[in-house]
Amino acid sequence: MIYRPLGRTGLLVSRLCMGVLTIGPLQNNLPLQAGAEVLVYALRAGINFFDTAKIYQTYPYIKKAMEISGIRPVICSKSYDYTYAGMKQSLEEALDEMGISYIDIFMLHEQESMLTLKGHWPALEYLLEAKEKGLVKSIGISTHSVQGVLAGAQTPEIEVIHPLINIRGLGILDGSREQMLAAIRYAHLKGKGIYAMKVIGGGNLNREAYTAFSYIARIKEIDSLAIGMKSRAEIDLNIAWMQGRREPELEFQVKNQAKRLLIESWCEACGQCIEHCRYGALQINSAGVLEVKKDDCLLCGYCASYCPNFCIKVV
Repeated sequence: MIYRPLGRTGLLVSRLCMGVLTIGPLQNNLPLQAGAEVLVYALRAGINFFDTAKIYQTYPYIKKAMEISGIRPVICSKSYDYTYAGMKQSLEEALDEMGISYIDIFMLHEQESMLTLKGHWPALEYLLEAKEKGLVKSIGISTHSVQGVLAGAQTPEIEVIHPLINIRGLGILDGSREQMLAAIRYAHLKGKGIYAMKVIGGGNLNREAYTAFSYIARIKEIDSLAIGMKSRAEIDLNIAWMQGRREPELEFQVKNQAKRLLIESWCEACGQCIEHCRYGALQINSAGVLEVKKDDCLLCGYCASYCPNFCIKVV
């Protein structure tokens, strides 16, 4: 495994980051033991960087994996909280549910611009206090927007940026792939640690997955690539790709595990998921049934967290 410094944080991370969302209840909903064993396999393969978030509900998997393996990875989590008290509760929840005394990185989740960053400043102030107490080692933001990256780059308190970037520019809210890359390079020059998300476009680039992966892996300003992986085969394949190796049998096996957004038959078409889909990928058709616009869906699974009846899954 290849490791790199994550900006100026002092953290040394594997170039492949384990995206933990995939094993959890918003996507494949693996049983605790099975999900933890996937994470243990990743740890023993040399992946020392885990990406999670409050909304993912995956802290128990990480705790169990650390108990089984005896290995403590670099952990990054995130929260949408914008108040001091809310962020305090979210950080305490993360530490408690993972059974850890500190977290390596904690982020403001999905920042869009300097305006939203300022709107979340009370939450950031709490994280700064927590950092002084040793509860958080580094502070960051995740973002799907060019302006979000630029805001993070221009804010001294932000040390790590987790931007959406892929070869097709899928999911970038306010610009092109080239504009996002320019913002990432600027942030890198400002000393920020950068690790990418949606490298395979939430599964929408599966047909060109190796090309998409390799494209991002070659960008020197990106320290690590967060990839959602739910099986040993996916872990082995992504490690091989990171090392520049093709594995035809593994590629065939993984490609035939294609994901889709499942809407269960008991869906009441209440519309709450539609309100929270940033990409307009959900709609209620003329028959009053919720349906997915496949060309717009990034398979992130976030909509499922807003469904009161848990009707939506990425499978």
